[in-house]
Amino acid sequence: MKSLYLYPVWLRLWHWMNALLFLTLITSGVSMHYAGADWLMPFATARVVHNTAGILLTVGWIGFVAANARSANARHYRIRFRSLIGDLIAQTRYYMIGIFRLEPHPFQVTETMKFNALQQLSYLGVMYGLMPILVVSGWAFLYSVYLPETLLGVGSVWVVAMTHVVVSYLLALFLLVHIYIITTGETVFSNLRAMITGWHRETDEIHVHASSRDPRETP
Repeated sequence: MKSLYLYPVWLRLWHWMNALLFLTLITSGVSMHYAGADWLMPFATARVVHNTAGILLTVGWIGFVAANARSANARHYRIRFRSLIGDLIAQTRYYMIGIFRLEPHPFQVTETMKFNALQQLSYLGVMYGLMPILVVSGWAFLYSVYLPETLLGVGSVWVVAMTHVVVSYLLALFLLVHIYIITTGETVFSNLRAMITGWHRETDEIHVHASSRDPRETP
């Protein structure tokens, strides 16, 4: 059994707080977008909940960026450019084909690298690309009265609103993919357990058997 402590307390607390806030934002955002449906929050309630969750999400995101920059966790976000293309091809093939043939995973988690190439790029894109846009557009929407009347010849509120909605849908899609990917560990719940306990565990025997198996064999 290989055990690696990859998820410190601060990271786990942020992760679960972020997940709760994001689900709250989705629920309240949908309630405002489709106001009037009986099974959704009343618009006035949804607005307060959404704004509050958005403020807390902003604080959490800033905290993550600061903590990640000052901790050892930052090493997991450093891209290995020399092997990036090959790693991306191998990882994509695994998720599309290999995983269904019970082939061994092309990437092995280590103490210095817990993300495979696809995970690394997606997390970088989400945390340092989409999240800043979501946060800035959310605050711009909140204080839209201070925006100029137009942006690039288009109503500024419309631009901000569409940006916020599109990024929200992309992040919701990421959440769905993320939930699926966490079930593809050694067991369905092993990756989830790691984010609860902090410890990533793998059974060495499973990898030995998997690597020695002919991928053409059926289980």
